[in-house]
Amino acid sequence: MDGKDEKNISSTAKLTVEEMGRISVVDFRTAEKLPLVMVLDNVRSLHNIGSVLRTADAFRLSGVWLCGITATPETNLVEIHKTALGAEESVEWHHADETLEAVRILREEGYTIVAIEQCHGSVMLNKWTAWPEGSRNRRFAFIMGNEVKGVDQRVVDAADMVIEIPQYGTKHSLNVSVTAGVVMWEVLRQALSQGLL
Repeated sequence: MDGKDEKNISSTAKLTVEEMGRISVVDFRTAEKLPLVMVLDNVRSLHNIGSVLRTADAFRLSGVWLCGITATPETNLVEIHKTALGAEESVEWHHADETLEAVRILREEGYTIVAIEQCHGSVMLNKWTAWPEGSRNRRFAFIMGNEVKGVDQRVVDAADMVIEIPQYGTKHSLNVSVTAGVVMWEVLRQALSQGLL
């Protein structure tokens, strides 16, 4: 190896867009997806919606459901696009008037329904295993709640399980888009470690 190659390997220069090797929107639509759908239960912030879509694109999720008062790119494209930055075009999204309607549809499609909430009996995210031995075909629908009220109790009751993110500070909750990013990464991390993606 010559000195030039060694310099390039040890360099901390930022990658160009071309060097990142991202796929096109067309290729994204046909690419293998993480078996995870995010469900937004009455999320009111357009920036949170756009952020979830953008992170869903980054981790190649199967889709996002926008439920209740959660706005859609069809109705609020300019505001959502500010944070989605085009992910509203790549990520498959659906709308349901009621979150329980989305839960019913996703359960019929074979998804395990997981509410992300602080509840009695919740499982801490760091203790949860997505694919225990012999369950490689599991698919998940993770429900994120409203910025003030969280996941509606009726939706929590309809979930197959509740997962909670451990927190150690003074605040009682995380921003919904941050929460979504944390759980998306954990599912992706586990999928990669299992060779599922």
